[in-house]
Formats: sequence, C-alpha cells, structure tokens
Amino acid sequence: MVRFFFLYFALVVLGLGIRIVTCKNPVHSVLLMLLMFFHMAGFYLLLNAEFLAAVQIIVYAGAVLVLYLFVLFLVDLRQEVKTSPFIKGAWLGILGAVAIFLTFLRGVFNFSLGPRGEYSISAIQKLTHTKAMGEAIYTNYILPFEIAGLILLVAVIGGLALAKKDKKEI
Repeated sequence: MVRFFFLYFALVVLGLGIRIVTCKNPVHSVLLMLLMFFHMAGFYLLLNAEFLAAVQIIVYAGAVLVLYLFVLFLVDLRQEVKTSPFIKGAWLGILGAVAIFLTFLRGVFNFSLGPRGEYSISAIQKLTHTKAMGEAIYTNYILPFEIAGLILLVAVIGGLALAKKDKKEI
C-alpha cells in the first residue's frame, strides 16, 4: 500500500512540476504549485515526518505561495500571456538543463550510503521527531542555521530596498 502511495505522489509531483514550467498562464502555474506542495507533504507523511509535512504546508503552501501571488499582482498578465515564451539564446538554457541532468545522473550512479547518524529510529520515536530535529539543529548545526537566517535577512532587506519608491515619484 505504501508503494502505491509513493508511486502516486511521485508521478503527480513530476507531472505537476513539468506542467508548472510549461503552463502559459502564471495564475494556473501558482495553483498547480499549490497542489504540488500538498503532494510533497504527502511524501513527508510517508516518511513518518509529520513535522516536515506541516512545515511544508504552512511555509510553502501558505507563505511562499502568497509571495508568488503578490508578484503576479505586480505583473501585467495580459501582456505576459501574449508574449512568446521563447527568447533568443534559449539554447543556453537547454545546455544548462542538460548539464544539470548529467550532474544528477552522475550523483545517482555514484551514490553510496554514508555513516549512520547518531539518532536511530527508536531514539527518534522516543524523543519525538520535532524534539530530535530541534536538538540536531540547535547543537550540531547551529552555525549553518544562523548563516541561513542571515541570508534570509539580507534577502528581505534587499527586497524592501528594491520595492521602495522614491519620494519624488509620489
């Protein structure tokens, strides 16, 4: 039964990912992305990572999708639908996609299991998923966690600076 749900989620996520990129209407792309986020949360539920599934829905389906909708409000959709999706130099994008795909294949064929982590399945079930993840993040990985927070802060400040209008324009 788990294999059936895995195949279902895998096929739907792959199909939606392709459809999001190829969809001409940006509003439809955002709605398809919402559906994809819910199916990704289903993957996390199959892995018994309920906390990550909840974060997937709250953060991505909630916050990130709202940001995408704000961007769509700022874009002239009538003009976007009329323009051709193909640009000069598209071969460069195709070349980049092929390079990424070859890198992916190299990673798949050279995959090997690393050393076991300090948390076994029984230890995680004893602690609960959220507490085990919190202990790992705030002890062993505090520096990368803080760096990620700093990068997000710089991105928010940069976005505010770009969105700010000059007083002369008003």
